[in-house]
Amino acid sequence: MAAPRLARLLGPQCLSAPGPAYRSLAGGIRLLVAEGRLPVGTRLPAERELAAALAVSRTTVAAAFEALRGEGYLASRRGAGSWTALPEGHPVPTAGLRPLSAEQAARMIDLGTASLPAPQPWMTRATREAVEDLGAYCGAHGHYQAGLPALREALAARFTGRGVPTMPEQILVTGGGAMSALGLVFRMLIGQADRVAVEAPSYANVLMMLERAGARRVPVGICARGWDLEAWRRVLRDAVPRLAYVVPDFQNPTGVLVGEEQRRELVGQARAAGTVVVADETMVDLAMEPGLRMPRPMAAFDRGGSTVVTVGSAGKVFWGGLRIGWVRASPSLVRRMAAERTYVDLGTPVLEQLVTLRLLTRYREEVTRFQCERVRGNRDALVAALRRTLPRWEFTVPSGGLTLWVRTDGVSGPRLAVAGERVGVMVASGPRFGVDGAFEPYLRLPLTVGEEVSGEAVARLAAAARMVQAGGAADVEGEVFVA
Repeated sequence: MAAPRLARLLGPQCLSAPGPAYRSLAGGIRLLVAEGRLPVGTRLPAERELAAALAVSRTTVAAAFEALRGEGYLASRRGAGSWTALPEGHPVPTAGLRPLSAEQAARMIDLGTASLPAPQPWMTRATREAVEDLGAYCGAHGHYQAGLPALREALAARFTGRGVPTMPEQILVTGGGAMSALGLVFRMLIGQADRVAVEAPSYANVLMMLERAGARRVPVGICARGWDLEAWRRVLRDAVPRLAYVVPDFQNPTGVLVGEEQRRELVGQARAAGTVVVADETMVDLAMEPGLRMPRPMAAFDRGGSTVVTVGSAGKVFWGGLRIGWVRASPSLVRRMAAERTYVDLGTPVLEQLVTLRLLTRYREEVTRFQCERVRGNRDALVAALRRTLPRWEFTVPSGGLTLWVRTDGVSGPRLAVAGERVGVMVASGPRFGVDGAFEPYLRLPLTVGEEVSGEAVARLAAAARMVQAGGAADVEGEVFVA
């Protein structure tokens, strides 16, 4: 990171705190690392360059760096410079899935899973109609490696209607939702130790999937204004990642909607670097504000059709229980993926595809309107409860999606998650959504509980915060992994 850019991140207020200047500088850098705005592993500028950019003495910068090394937030090697780190024992949540017992689930308010209940009565209607349609398919083997032809046609028509001309041959339907679609894309396009650029923060389960695939994740910042294109330009040029994984529509976890010009520029940068952009559109239909004009999809800016691979899902706007996902890519990549999946599964369940087809072609507008109104009411209730009960916690109110990204006024997110489980609220902590434990003082709160539950959920979060501040919930090993 260049010295002027680090100085801008630190801001003029960094050196205005009472006490020695080096302590203020060290504290500012420590905060940037903890909040994920300065990714772990970032090489810092030389002491002399940073001193000039901040208009302080080199001695001040050297003392700040030394303090950060002593705390474990900086590592150095002679001839290689200094780079950001996290201290030994920093509370990073464990990766394993630990399901709740029936007794735990009965008393728990779920603020961990960003998925809505099924939209009724449309789900029941679509299922009954799909069962009636099933007979027409029962005379064959039922294995459709690329997906049911009628569903592929409907999805292609949906992309075309959004301004991205698409043939059915460019669509592959997966069982297991967007996660299975992403897993298949990653198996096809990255190998062991390949670099993958990811937003910081990003979707927790994808970060874990990439880690287990042996990929080297390169975090790039995202904020309320969208992507940091200067940082993307630098990463694409210097790291030359094989893939870039982004969520441009109501990003999970921040809820940010990335503008059209930023999309155009990132696709252009990626094309020049030879990087494939995987655009996750699972939240695209959940615009809460009536009349909100959505930007065109990332694929609309893909001249040649080989830079952007799009992943979508029926899980967010319809129902997670359907477990139907899809990929839009070049016909050649779709054929390769269809052949590759044979070694994992032989196709996607036909009945679930027929249900999704009915929802897409007959009930989509009604269901989308219903779900967006439901989420808007949930959002407004949760925001009101947070402002009333925890007014020092900070967040940007999203215009769509299913998540609220909350800064907890310095309370440890992982410890809050553990304490929350003890007082009856399940929540996902910030470090799950960062690389190497960044975003310590953050939580992701889903917009999935209504007004009758939001007040009690936030009251339990406040109780958990008091427990953490009093010294309880120090062990983060018990945190529940959530979707």
